Amino acid sequence: MSAAHSPNPALVTQRAVQRLPRLALLLLCAAYVLPGVFGRDPWKSADITAYGYMTSLVRGESSWLHPAIAGWAGTDGGLLPYWIGAVAMQMLSPWMDPALAARLPFALLLTATLGLVWYATLHLARTEAAQPVAFAFGGEAHPVDYARAVADGALLALMASLGLLQLGHETTPELVQLAATAWLLYALAASPYRPWLSRLSAVAALSTLAASGAATTGLLMGLVGALVCVRSAYPGSRSLTPWLLGGCAIAALVGTWLGAWAWRVAPAVQLLGLPKLLLWFAWPVWPLAGWTLWRWRRHLHKRHLAVPLSVALVAVLVSASMGASDRALMLSLPALAVLGAFALPTLQRSLSAAIDWFSVFFFTVTALAVWVIYLAIHTGVPAQPAANVARLAPEFVPQFSLPALGLAALGTMAWLALVRWRTGRHRHALWKSLVLPAGGVALNWLLLMTLWLPLLDHARSYRPLVQRLAVHLPSSGCVATQNVTRGQLAALEVHGTWRLSRDPRTTDCHWLLVGHKEHRRIPVAQQQWPDAPDGWTLVARERRPSDRDEVVLVYRRP
Repeated sequence: MSAAHSPNPALVTQRAVQRLPRLALLLLCAAYVLPGVFGRDPWKSADITAYGYMTSLVRGESSWLHPAIAGWAGTDGGLLPYWIGAVAMQMLSPWMDPALAARLPFALLLTATLGLVWYATLHLARTEAAQPVAFAFGGEAHPVDYARAVADGALLALMASLGLLQLGHETTPELVQLAATAWLLYALAASPYRPWLSRLSAVAALSTLAASGAATTGLLMGLVGALVCVRSAYPGSRSLTPWLLGGCAIAALVGTWLGAWAWRVAPAVQLLGLPKLLLWFAWPVWPLAGWTLWRWRRHLHKRHLAVPLSVALVAVLVSASMGASDRALMLSLPALAVLGAFALPTLQRSLSAAIDWFSVFFFTVTALAVWVIYLAIHTGVPAQPAANVARLAPEFVPQFSLPALGLAALGTMAWLALVRWRTGRHRHALWKSLVLPAGGVALNWLLLMTLWLPLLDHARSYRPLVQRLAVHLPSSGCVATQNVTRGQLAALEVHGTWRLSRDPRTTDCHWLLVGHKEHRRIPVAQQQWPDAPDGWTLVARERRPSDRDEVVLVYRRP
């Protein structure tokens, strides 16, 4: 039998495509997106660095075309992400904390990514090749209901992806790139049904990728997408090809104008490091995507598989070329989630049960650990977890918050109710196998961002380091810096009150901060500290309370 006439592996009844209750889905998305947006500092190091560039734009300390932190120019991404955060800060900062104001549009981008993945999957699942086999006596799933059920599965799969959890909640250029990738995925998927919207979306998505620092990735995705559209059987998809090529040309111009072209290829391609990263970073979408490719292997040329597969392959290869970069690999998650969703109509009951029981065990144990350590922090019982926290996070002072405790308790009760529902007699819904993984990730993220937020903020923020340095420095004036990281420099700019200079020879600077990497295995007394610059006297050595590596030396001169 030829590949073109191979039987469809999807056998789905109408009973299996019941809708996931919309209120429950919206609450789950809120529990995933909102925690971590409020009540915390920007964390090290990409988060605080991006926020530092935004702050410099708002304060007028650097040009909007050449953002810089204390004179340190050369951003990792394009300019668009910093413009988005800076504009939000200018509009909202009089009424809210600047860090929160910068974070809000990026939370909306994460929300947009979830929505775009849902709609992309909906359109791909509506194609004739993706539809389940018709039964001899009827009873097969209705096409629209089937497409919605698969789309629900893709949304749950994306939220369950471990790699998206922290990186998706940062204020960094990669989140803009992620939303643009999902936008391009939507444009390719919806082209047979929404031709003009798809054309405009394709051009805008490619331009956004270029403007956010992923010009090369955008060009590759646009060219591969054009190849898929040329081979499509749908006239609407074929008509998208010139728009994709035009979008690639516009993206090239945008990338050139904004200086978004950067050579980030590692000296050696990490073929071994990438599988190790994929193993946990793309869990659980990679095994589901692999199952999809196996069960639908005779249909890989069909649009519902070719579109997400092409986008995912580009992102994976770019990540490998950048030395197994997790931030580049994050761009593959929307496409992998779409691929993983098409495994659901073919998933065997034994594999579905294994996913359920692993999710129940793993996420329940991790949630229990969060609660136990939270109790140890505030009561000292159990003693060993309390001692571990005191050792790993010295100087941390516990902070009790009744609203945070209430949200954590509600989330835990919702998880127990979800486990009870899933372990009951609800075995028919197509998306059932991804409810527990997505719910478990949302639960643990909610617990971390409520019960553990003060502890994590103490451990991940640079504010404690700046406060320690402020003890030795004047309240204002010039402070020179040397060999400090961009994250440290951004923290000094954001949390400090000094005028920073990256040249120690500045005549009016009587204080100097020098970054130094400490060796863990060498006792402090035997550390090889850098020689004091001519005319400077060492005053102090400081570091973040929870950091054993990064040391900042404080020097003074008459």
